[in-house]
This record gives sequence, C-alpha cells and structure tokens, in this order.
Amino acid sequence: MPLVEYCELYVYCAYFFTLQMSIQSYLQNLLYQPRQLLSAFQQLDQQQFQTAMKCLFNSRKDLGNVVLDWENTRERIFQSPGVNRTLFLITLEKCFLALRAMDCVAILSQILHMSAVNYLQPDVIGSLPKVLQEDAFRNLSTVFKDLYDKTSANTQKALYGWMREILQKSYNTSASWVSAENLWILGRYMVHLPLEEILKISLNEIRLFISYDNATKQLDTVYDITPELAQAFLERINSSGFDMRNTSTIYRLGLLVCFYDDMEQMDATVARALLHQMIKCNQLRGFQAEVQKLKSQLLNIAMQNQTLNDILGSLSDAVVGLTSGQLESLSPEAVHNAIATLNQVSGWAKSQVMILSSKYLSYEKVLFYNISQMGALVTGISTQSFYRMNPKELSQVIRGTISQHSTDLSPAQQQGILRKMASSRDFSSPVTDIQGAFFREISLPYLWKENGYNSSVMKEKELRRSQALYLYKLLSKKSSPVDLLSTGQLVKGVTCQLIESMGTDFFLSHFKFFEKNLHLLSPYQVNCLAWKFWKASNTSIPPFLLLVLPRTFAVLCQQGKCFLFQNGSIADEYDVDLLGNLICHLPPTFLHDRMSLKAMAAALHQFKLCQQLSHEQKTEIKYKLLELYGSPKNWTAETTLDIGPFIAQLSKGELNVLAEKVLFHFFFPDCLGTRAPSSDEIIKLAEANVYWSVQELKCMDARTFDKNVERLGTVSGFNSSQLMVLKEKAKQVWGSLSGWKSYHIVSLGRIALALTEDEIEELDLHLIDTISVLSQQTEWTPTQARSILHSFLEDSGQTMSTLKSFDLVGLGAILCVLNSTEIMSIRSVEFSAAVARIGLLLCSTPVLRQFKKMAESVFGTATSWNGSVLQEIGTIAGGLNEDELKAFDKNLMPYFQPIAISHIPGEIFQALSPEQIANLGPENAAMVTGSQRKHLTVSQLQSLQLALDGARTSTPEVPSTAYVPLKQTLWLSFLCSTCNA
Repeated sequence: MPLVEYCELYVYCAYFFTLQMSIQSYLQNLLYQPRQLLSAFQQLDQQQFQTAMKCLFNSRKDLGNVVLDWENTRERIFQSPGVNRTLFLITLEKCFLALRAMDCVAILSQILHMSAVNYLQPDVIGSLPKVLQEDAFRNLSTVFKDLYDKTSANTQKALYGWMREILQKSYNTSASWVSAENLWILGRYMVHLPLEEILKISLNEIRLFISYDNATKQLDTVYDITPELAQAFLERINSSGFDMRNTSTIYRLGLLVCFYDDMEQMDATVARALLHQMIKCNQLRGFQAEVQKLKSQLLNIAMQNQTLNDILGSLSDAVVGLTSGQLESLSPEAVHNAIATLNQVSGWAKSQVMILSSKYLSYEKVLFYNISQMGALVTGISTQSFYRMNPKELSQVIRGTISQHSTDLSPAQQQGILRKMASSRDFSSPVTDIQGAFFREISLPYLWKENGYNSSVMKEKELRRSQALYLYKLLSKKSSPVDLLSTGQLVKGVTCQLIESMGTDFFLSHFKFFEKNLHLLSPYQVNCLAWKFWKASNTSIPPFLLLVLPRTFAVLCQQGKCFLFQNGSIADEYDVDLLGNLICHLPPTFLHDRMSLKAMAAALHQFKLCQQLSHEQKTEIKYKLLELYGSPKNWTAETTLDIGPFIAQLSKGELNVLAEKVLFHFFFPDCLGTRAPSSDEIIKLAEANVYWSVQELKCMDARTFDKNVERLGTVSGFNSSQLMVLKEKAKQVWGSLSGWKSYHIVSLGRIALALTEDEIEELDLHLIDTISVLSQQTEWTPTQARSILHSFLEDSGQTMSTLKSFDLVGLGAILCVLNSTEIMSIRSVEFSAAVARIGLLLCSTPVLRQFKKMAESVFGTATSWNGSVLQEIGTIAGGLNEDELKAFDKNLMPYFQPIAISHIPGEIFQALSPEQIANLGPENAAMVTGSQRKHLTVSQLQSLQLALDGARTSTPEVPSTAYVPLKQTLWLSFLCSTCNA
C-alpha cells in the first residue's frame, strides 16, 4: 500500500477529516474534544467511515520501516469516556448503514465492554436498529445481558422494550410472544415482563422453559424480580403440571423460591428443602422483609415436633432469623454438629456470631481443628482466646480460615493475634508467615527489628503507607526498581523524589506499573506522576490519570473554579464525562446554579458512587432529581431504583407518597391509637426508622425488639429521646443490666449512647471485644467514656501499665479521655505495637501532646522523625510544638497524614515557613482549617495556594519564583489542540 494511503488510514483514526495538522494534534482533539469528534464523524462519507472503523478496531499499522504504536494510541482513545460515548453514538447512527450488522454488533460490544456504560441511556436505546438478522440480534442481546448490572433500571426497561419489539414481530397478535426460547433470549430482562403478559404464557412453553437445563441458572440471576411477578411465574409453573412440593422442582425454581406462597398443609421435609434453596435469597435487590417473613414461617413448619437442637443443621440461613435467646438455648453439641451448614451462612449479626462461636469452641478443646471449620463464625472468637492460642497453631490458622475473614476481624482481634505471634521465640519471622490484610497491622518498630526482606516475599501482603515507605527504601538497596514496582503494594512507598529522578525512557516504558496500581497511590503521588508524565511525554495527561485526581482538585471544585467548561457550567453528558470523579467535590451552590438537568441525568450514576457527599450536596442533588423526575407520586419503580440512596433525603411526606406507591405499604399514623413497629416495617425502613415517634417505639413488643435491635442500633438519625426509649426497651426485654452478656451490649449499637454513667458501671465490661464495639461510637460524653474505661479496668483486673497492645487498640477513642499520668503509664513496647491505630484517633491537643512524648520514647526525638514515622503516627503529629514543627525538612511535609494537619493548633501551625507550606502537597493543603489560615501571613497563604494547586516546587529547572500550578497544565490539556507550548 502506498505511503500516502497508510497516512490517510492513520489520520482517519486520529481525527478523520483532514491532513493539515500533526498526528499528535489530531489525537489531542480526539481525546479532549469529543463533541467536535462527533461532528467530524458525521461528516464522513460511507467509505471514510468504513476506513475509520477498521483502523480503530483492527490491529496496529506499519508505515514502511516505521511502526506506528497504534495499540497504545488506541488504548488511550478508549480510556477517554467522552470518546467512548462518541464512538458508541456514531456507531448507532452510521455503522448499520455502512458495515455488516455482525461487525457493528462486535464494535458495539467492544465499546461497551471498555467503558462505564453510563451513556447507555433510555433515549439512546431508541436509536438501536429495529430490524436485525437473527444472529446479530442474539449477539447484541447477549451483550446487553452481560451488561445488565452496569445499567440503570430505566435503561434496563428500555432495552427490554427494544428486545420485545423485535421478538414480537414473528408472532401474531392472538398468541403470546413469550415462548420458552424468547424467555431464554430475554435472560434477566424477563423481570420486566408485565404481569398480564406472564399470565398469558402458554403452559406448554412454560413447561418447556422450566425443563431447560439452563433454566435454573437463569432464574438464579433474576435478582431484581418483584414478589408479584415471581408469584405469577410460580402460578404458571404450577398450572403447567409441575409438582411444586417435589424437591426436584423446588431446585429448578431459582430465586422464584424466595416468594413461594403455597404454605397450606406443608410438611417439615418440604419446608427444609425450601429453606435450603432460600440461602440464595440474600442476593435479591430488595424485598428482604418478605423473604425473612417467609423464612420465619418455614422455620416454624420445619421445627414441628422437633427441637431446634435436632434440626439446626437443616435450616440453612434461616438460622440468621433466630433471636439471641434462641441461639443461647442451643447446646454446644448441636452447634458442633451443624457447623458444616453454619459456616456457609452469611448475614450474621455480631452478637449471633459471638454466641455461636462460644458454644462451638466449648464443645471440644482441639482449638486449631475447630477454628479451621468455623468459616465466618471465626470472627466471634474473643481477642483473649486468640491470644491464649499456641503460636504455631495460630500461624497455621491465619493462613487458612482466618485469612479468608481477616477484614471482618476487629482491629483488637487482629492485634491480639499478631501480638501473640510476635512475642513467641519459637515463631519464625512474620515477614514470611503473615499475608494479606494482617500484615498491615504490624507496627513500624517491629519491621525495623526483622530481616530477610525481599521483593518476592512482599507480593501477597497489604501495606500501610508507612510500611511501604520504609520497605521500598530498604529493598531498593538490593532490588531493581522494576522488581519493586511490580511488587504490588510496595508502590505506595515510591516518593516524589524517586519519581522525579527516573529517566524519561525508564519512566515511560514502566509507567504501566503505576497505571495498574493507581488505586494504591496517594493523591500526592498521583500529583507527582501527572507532572512527570507531562514533562517526560511532552503530551497531555492521559484521561485515566485525570480521573483519579479528585482529592487533589477537590478544593478547586469546592471554590467553584470549574473554568474548563463553557460558560462555567456543566451543560451535558460530555461535561460529566470530563469531570469524572471530580463531580463528587462540586459545591452545593455550583450544583444548584450551574448544573443542567441534562447533565444531572447523566451524572446520577456517578453521584451514587461518591463516598463522602456532604448533607448540603445531597440536598441539592435531591432538588435536582425532583426537578428532573417530578413529584415522587409520579415516579416509576425504575426511577425509584435509579435514585437509590438519595431517597433517604426525601421529606417525611415525600417518603409516605413513595412508600404507598412503589416501596411498601406503610404509613406514619396520626390516628388516636398507637401502632407499634413490626419487623417487616423495621427491615424495609432502614434509616427511615427515624420517623417512629417515641410512643410508637415504646409500644414495640419484646420479640420484635429482640429480633431487630441491631438494625435499630445502626440508625444514625435517632435523637436522644428515641435512643432513651430503646434503651429502656432493652432493659425490659433482657432484664437487669448486671445480667447482660457481652453480645447484648454489642448488639445495641448507637442505643448504648443512652446509657448513663451509673448504668455503664453496672455492665460487665471485662472483655476488650465489648469495649472495641463501644469505642466505635463517636458521640460519647467525656464522663461516659471515663466510665467505660474505669469499668473495663476494674472488671478485667488491669491497670494502665498492664494493658497489652490489643487492649489499647480495642479502647480506641476511649483513650482520648486519658490524663497525662495514665498515658505515661502505658508500656512503650505495647504503645509501639498499637501506635498506628492510636494515630487514627481524633483526640484533644493536650492528649496528643502526651502521645507525642510516648512516640518519642519509641521513635526518638521528634526532630529526627522521617516520612515513614510521620505516616505511622498520624494525628499524634498534632501534638508537636512550634520548634519541632519548623525543624522538619520541607520535603517531609507531604508525609504528614492529612488528618494530622487539621489537628495542629493554629498558633503552632503558623510556625511553618512558606517553603514548608508550599511543599504540603494538595491533599494536606486541603486539610488546613479556617482557624489555621487566620494565623498565616500573606506569604504563607500564597504558599498554601500553590500547594492546593498542585504546584511543582522542587524541580531544579523551575525557578523558585516561577511556580507553575498543575491545574493550568491540566486545563491546557483540555483547551489546546497541542500541548507542546
């Protein structure tokens, strides 16, 4: 092929309509101007369109002796959400007219699988071809079935409508188009069939469908089916001749079994078969109240003429519905015999796990074997039980059962395990023995004592940033950078100085190691990467890197500085694509004034992924949604599902309207009598349980409270009066406080906040596991916290000087009420093992100053601390004095934990030099409080702004007076066709 034709082919891939600009410029436009790209695509004739599609979706091209690295280029193209959206829309518009249908389906499949699919909206579904060859239709339907969970409920319904329209064409109007084969083609979209359509399905067709070998597999995936539709399917299956009490039939029903309603004259065997199948019902997207009610009914039938001890192993996950009283009545032998079932069950409450694990372990004394059989119940073993285990057995256990559930263990339990292993002389180095999340709990001082580190040993370990900083520096003396960068979480320890010092060729050829581990990097590291990439590649920052910079640019967004958009507003879905995760940081006023409804519709999916939206942001999003979708009384079930977590922002009146329409029949009575909450209502309401009045909560019966206390304990909005009533209800149900077991106290959650100091003193608080749960509550008064501390020390027979590291970790926020004498009584070796956890506490400045003194006994004088130590101690750095703070090298400033920055008093913070402040890094700079700012000079405030902007301040070739904020570079990437200037 002549060179000019190769060039034309390549340039069509780059920008498709002219040869007057450089290839790099074309790529810039392609990546950052998707609207122009769409326009350019629309101008192509059929021949040009075919060429462009072949280039985009075929392998790389050769230019004589020059190899164009098209694979990397194409990868960058598909990483741009805006380009993906454009390619999808243009393929729908032009492809089926220019290429074979099967080729277009393959292209759509590739685009959809490489994107977030959030642009597959209902209005776009209308552009899908209405006439397709059978093979192409089946293939495209399969693509949509694969992507079901990634699409909104409204999109799912629109796709069902498209599939139905094509499938209906081969049937006359008198017969139902829903054949066995069409049910199979619909797959999970069968849940969108109207009720009347299901009831018209031919009995022969439903019989044929249920007889398919794959029918059960399909029915196991209808997670969003409603009770009404499920029961309609069950009725047709029953009418078609299947024996609904036959075990074989029950096994074929998939998730339909969750709504089984033929309970009349059922025997215990059938009830147990149904319960066995209902273990999968926790996968349903809703209706758990109905499922729990059915399980309860089946449980009663299954227990006819038998004791709970006799049939425990045959109840499947219905055991989760047993009250603490019922579980307490079980014999250890019964729990032991049923362990093969119990260890497969999920959804246990903490109190249930504590009861069952205690009974199981009391049956036999062969601890190691017992623990290996426990599954999720292992999390109910007390910290002291772990600490009393043989270290060798413990090392075996943490490689097996415990490793699978390590993230469900409390920090105190994890610390108890590690403390015992580390204290054993017979035990080999934890460096080789401890894997996964457990390794994160090893203290920095303990790592210093060990040897035998190498990069291969670190591959299966999770690391804290302080550990990674130390280990990367240590291992860099004997391992190559490639080995270290390819060793999983060690990348957390790569400093900006290391990134800056990398040669251009090395950096670009090994950038993939950073790319695949972006989720492990801090915002400061990502900021450095962006600078280095821009400098080394002499091109724009790739979109995937922009999308992980949210915290770095959060402040810009919060200040409303989104000047990359036309007219300073977010107009449409392309602007939403451009923002990516930054959308989570838009201020409420920006959402209110400068976000269009079109953009809101596209952004809803992204907002639902935001982890830390403020109440004000959520409120503005709610108002936008009401503006977009209208009053809740007009919402469809699909709209309600799509709005998801923002339903919690609705008012009481709006919730009532919605509840009666699509969620559940529930009202907040204004009647003369008082209506008590039921279990069904408590499960359905979740956070909306806050709307129960004090009188209604007071009228709750004992069994309902006992079954739902842990759910009620998680409601964050209960006021003090509601909590007080629930506490009194607990005393009424469980008896005197002195008789409460640990699992009772643990199950209270926020309800425990209503306990008075005298009531706390009555409780049995000898277990650190109980304290560990109580310390998770952040609303204790100082006097309540002192009572908890005093009761624990008294009941466990300890003093501050005898506490182990796991005691300190379990006490958590309770440590913030210690006085200086108590803090200095803590043994250094125990403090050093727990220091990383203590560094997460938000204590007062006087307490942090005492902890700082303890830290110096472990790490040496404060002025000698390095980056890994600063990371390790966290908020304890808030206890530094002026002289200590200003003595730190400016290059250490990014290694303060962000939460530590906000805990430095303003009069101390002002001791930092402008150079130190400029080197804080964007994330730390964003944590500077208003009161701290008030103490800063003009020069210091200017330096703070540089840090916020992500300015590069330490590169030799950039003069100190010529800081270039990274944000300007980023915006140039968006606004310029080239980035060579």
